[in-house]
Amino acid sequence: MANSPQSKKRARQMVTRTAVNKGRRSRIRTFLRKVEEAIATGDKSAATAALQAAQPELMRGVTKGVMHKNTAARKMSRLSARVKAIA
Repeated sequence: MANSPQSKKRARQMVTRTAVNKGRRSRIRTFLRKVEEAIATGDKSAATAALQAAQPELMRGVTKGVMHKNTAARKMSRLSARVKAIA
């Protein structure tokens, strides 16, 4: 339990920050899900468009500290390989 004024303020800030990060993470997952769905349908043009829309969202998540840079790079790499493999 927070006792000092500083720790009470930090606890309040953490609640707000957690809510913001949760929204960001959810937004990123939505974009990634759109790419997954486009890959599942086998529509290469839709998958490419979804991937191009998802890339800036992933990188924004890295900038904002929601996810690690290598995690975003790995997800991007794997998705782009799967989009490329669509015949």
